[in-house]
Amino acid sequence: MRSFSEYNPIVITVWFFSVTGIAMFSTYPLLMAMSLIGGVIFFTVRNGLSHGREHIFFWLLFAVLAIANPLISHNGRTVLFVMNHNPVTLEAALYGLNSAAMITGVLYWFRSLTQIMTSEKLLYITGALSPKLSLVISMALRFVPLFSRQSVKINNAQKAMGLYKDDNIIDDIKGRSRVFSILVTWALENGIITADSMEARGFGVHRRTQLKQFGFRTADIILLTASLLLTGITAAAVGTGALSFEFYPSLKAELPGILGAAGVVSYGVLILLPIIIETEACLRWKYLRSVI
Repeated sequence: MRSFSEYNPIVITVWFFSVTGIAMFSTYPLLMAMSLIGGVIFFTVRNGLSHGREHIFFWLLFAVLAIANPLISHNGRTVLFVMNHNPVTLEAALYGLNSAAMITGVLYWFRSLTQIMTSEKLLYITGALSPKLSLVISMALRFVPLFSRQSVKINNAQKAMGLYKDDNIIDDIKGRSRVFSILVTWALENGIITADSMEARGFGVHRRTQLKQFGFRTADIILLTASLLLTGITAAAVGTGALSFEFYPSLKAELPGILGAAGVVSYGVLILLPIIIETEACLRWKYLRSVI
């Protein structure tokens, strides 16, 4: 069984935007908690116990967002205490926790998305929508490392020529300005060379073809169908108000009902799909290594 990152990029994109879209356009606390917990578990399953700094940053952001809302917004009827003549209400505190869970969960999901969606997968998706956009993105991604390496080369050449003689801020600013000016000139010349090379190779003469690296397999179709079905059920529950929760002016929640319960279960299963896939692939890999 393949890991989740080896599925078709279109399937991965649909799944990610389904999970994050529901989290961003719903205020139901249970869905927010599921999104946050699922995002943390999926990120941990993929990366293990590494990336500790990112975890610290996300949870510090969670704390700041949760604390900031009741201090800024004073809506709500249930006053917990008064600070500097401003009431801190229970409704504002809970809304801050809910919003912080939503934002932090979405950030975890998109951090995992940036790890999975490589430049080749991104170009595969954009190439199907717009070949010209795909070309622009591919060229932009190519020039980023080129600019970085060329900047280091120019800076080292400047140092070798003795142009950083004075160790002060003014000399450093002048040196950086020279490096930037030379880098811009090099970029313009390189752009002309690239355009001439593309013209010499016949770009624009005939209809542009696409490089197909990723195909649809049975597992891709199953995952895509399951993602769309589960997303549809959850979206229907949210859209019809079966999963509604009001924070202001006072807390108000209605019983989910059959459709609401189905929406919660569907969203939970939707979140668990890649976690199950990643866990199964990891366990199978460990088993195969153990029998060698």
